[in-house]
Amino acid sequence: MGRHRGFDQRAVVTAARQLFWERGYEGASLPELEAVTGLNRSSLYNTFGSKRGLFDAAVESYLVEVVRPRLAVLMQDPVPPGAVTSYVQNLRTALLDAQSMSARNGCLLINTAGSTLGHDKVTQATVDAYRQELLTGVTRGVAAHRPDLTQGEVERRAQACVGQIVAALALARINAEAAGRSLDTALELLNT
Repeated sequence: MGRHRGFDQRAVVTAARQLFWERGYEGASLPELEAVTGLNRSSLYNTFGSKRGLFDAAVESYLVEVVRPRLAVLMQDPVPPGAVTSYVQNLRTALLDAQSMSARNGCLLINTAGSTLGHDKVTQATVDAYRQELLTGVTRGVAAHRPDLTQGEVERRAQACVGQIVAALALARINAEAAGRSLDTALELLNT
């Protein structure tokens, strides 16, 4: 009979995700991970294989619990006409709320792309898949919001909006007002 795991793996991953989001992969030490998860090193390694395995689980939970719920409005079929502006406005609100993790720490994936892990093929594939998912959602949102545009115009506007969104996510932790201005620019692109 297998040994019963005496902890909530989802809670462990969520706690680790918070630390990785605040400190980055390199900045999150094993003793800190042990402290926030309540597990000792051997339990962490037995469950996740390595610090990197725990980080990968944290990234997956970030996508499932933070990113995709926000994008869900853009993935509906059909996409409501105002969904893309709601998405940008809600993101703006989150990035300007000093109490939110997004405002204090930006985007876990964008931060990771700018770290030493950004050279790792798995990280590159994960961040690129996230960018593509964001672009797909925003493109769908622009098409629903602006049915007067040609497909080429929709794609160009979506690319420009995603650029502003990524800039805002990168700026959030260092200059919230600049992040807000990037999202204001995205809203102008959507409405002109």
